[in-house]
Amino acid sequence: MTTALYTADAYHRHVTPPGYPEQVARLQAVANALAGMDLDRRDAPLCRDGDILRCHPARYLDRVRAAGPPQGWAQLDGDTWLSPGSVEAALRAVGGACAAVDAVLAGEVKNAFIAARPPGHHAETATAMGFCLFGSVAIAAKHALDQHGLLRVAIVDFDVHHGNGTQDLLWDEPRCLFVSSHQMPLYPGTGAASETGAHGQILNLPLRDGSGGGVMRAAYEARVFPALAAWQPQLILISAGFDAHADDPLAGLEWQVEDYAWLTARICDLADEHSGGRVVSCLEGGYDLDALAASVAAHVDVLQERGR
Repeated sequence: MTTALYTADAYHRHVTPPGYPEQVARLQAVANALAGMDLDRRDAPLCRDGDILRCHPARYLDRVRAAGPPQGWAQLDGDTWLSPGSVEAALRAVGGACAAVDAVLAGEVKNAFIAARPPGHHAETATAMGFCLFGSVAIAAKHALDQHGLLRVAIVDFDVHHGNGTQDLLWDEPRCLFVSSHQMPLYPGTGAASETGAHGQILNLPLRDGSGGGVMRAAYEARVFPALAAWQPQLILISAGFDAHADDPLAGLEWQVEDYAWLTARICDLADEHSGGRVVSCLEGGYDLDALAASVAAHVDVLQERGR
């Protein structure tokens, strides 16, 4: 067994305007950080329309496709831009997540990391926002449930921003536990502890600015890991954002690289106990290139160790 790494050349063709934090250079930094690792490297395929339609309506998919410009940029909201290659990149981000679920559930690999862009966890049912077009992790969860017949999956989102899109897409899904830790107050302004989903299956863990890795670790031990253990997921998905790092320019939780390694290992512990070690992790945020590279390397190093 090993760890699969899903990437695609198309992810580099999602080109954003100069000075935009979600940029092609992020993926190059990740690729450089993972270059020396012995990973099962796979091309992320295009998803099927049916994958998108598990979470988003057809009219929204059609609108995103129509918005892709033949040249230059098109703006979907204040933070979300399209270039000529963006729609394919987003479809392959979803395709990579679904393919990774297939490979992990088939026993081809123990776990997987999808180094994709654009990210997905802010995309709501019919709204692109926060750099995101489609809810890749939410779609992958629905794919595991509907296509593979799983009864319980869990998503852990440790991006510094609340996964409002994933929450919106899975609000009424009783088979998926969604956990989001995030700085609050911060964009997008959602993620209060009182937001618990239609079936009590959503757990939001707001963290204060400057609280650091120690507070995060205590909060996960007290609330998140017991919730995961009680859920007994058959698969754990991760929205792996690395913008809680102390060097990230967009937030201030002050985490360090070793916090990401610790958190990944503890999630893998829960997966070993309840999910046969099956973990699928998708890249979300992280905007300081050096911090992103070091944090992704630590995250994938733990996955690789557990995947052996």
